[in-house]
Amino acid sequence: MNSPISADSRREQAIALRRAGRSRREIKEILGVTSNATLDKLLEGEPPPEWTRRPRAKDDLHAKARQLREQGLGYNQIAAELGVSKSSISLWVRDLPRPERLSYEECCKRIAEGVRRYWATERPHREAQREAARAAAAAEIGALTPRELLIGGAIAYWCEGAKNKSYHRHDRVIFTNSDPVLIMFFLRFLNAAGIGRNMLVYRVYIHETADVNGAERFWLGLTGADPTQFRRTAIKRHQPRTVRKNVGADYRGCLRVEVRRSVDLYRRIDGWAHAAMNGAADAS
Repeated sequence: MNSPISADSRREQAIALRRAGRSRREIKEILGVTSNATLDKLLEGEPPPEWTRRPRAKDDLHAKARQLREQGLGYNQIAAELGVSKSSISLWVRDLPRPERLSYEECCKRIAEGVRRYWATERPHREAQREAARAAAAAEIGALTPRELLIGGAIAYWCEGAKNKSYHRHDRVIFTNSDPVLIMFFLRFLNAAGIGRNMLVYRVYIHETADVNGAERFWLGLTGADPTQFRRTAIKRHQPRTVRKNVGADYRGCLRVEVRRSVDLYRRIDGWAHAAMNGAADAS
C-alpha cells in the first residue's frame, strides 16, 4: 500500500509545476486537487508566471480618475469625463479623501459652465436643423403669383395694420412694423394692388436711447423713397423701470407706412382678407 503524499511534498510539486509554466487547471489535474482553495494554499506566495500577465487597458483611465478626484470632482463628473461607469470610479478612488463640499457660488459656476459647454455643441446642430427646415419650406412656396401676393398681403395687413373700430371708422391704410422683410413684402403687396410709391408717406418710431440717425438712414435706404416722403421721426421716451429686449446695433425702431387717399384700398383689403380667411375656414 502506497503511503500518502505529504502536504509539503505536494506544495513542492505544485510550485515546480507552476514554475514550469503549467496552468492552474493542469496542476489540479496532475496532483488530483479538486478545490481552488486547496490549490491556493499550495501556491501561496508563488507569483504567477509572466505569460499569465496581460496589460491593463484601464491603467491610464485609473490614473486620470484619481487625478480628477484630487482636483475635487465628484463620481458623476469623473464618470462623464472619462466615459466609464460610476462603480468603476468608486473602486479606483475610494481610498482618496472626500473633497470638501463646494460653496453655493462654485456650484452655480460649474452648472453655468456645464450649460455653456452643452449649448456650444447643441446650438450649431439645432441651427442646422432649423435652416434645413426653412429651406425645404421655402422650396414648397416658390415664386408668388400676383393673386397669391394680394392674398398674403391682405392677411398680413389684417394682422399688423390699422383697422376700423366700431367706435371709430377712418378707412385709412397704415401699416407699422419693425421687421424689414415684412415691410418690403407690404410694399410689394401695394405695388400688386396698383399703388405707386409716390402715394406713400413714412415715419420712423424709435426710442431716444437708440441710434436715431442710423435708423433713419437705414429705412430710407431700404425703401428707396424720396427723403421728402419721410415725416419727422417720433421719439419714444425711455422708461428706466422697463427692461427692454430690443436693444443693440440691429435695433432700428419701427417704420410706419401710410397710403395717401386710401379709402378705396382699405375697403378692398377688407374684402380680400375676409374672403381669404373665410375661404380657408370653408375648406377645412
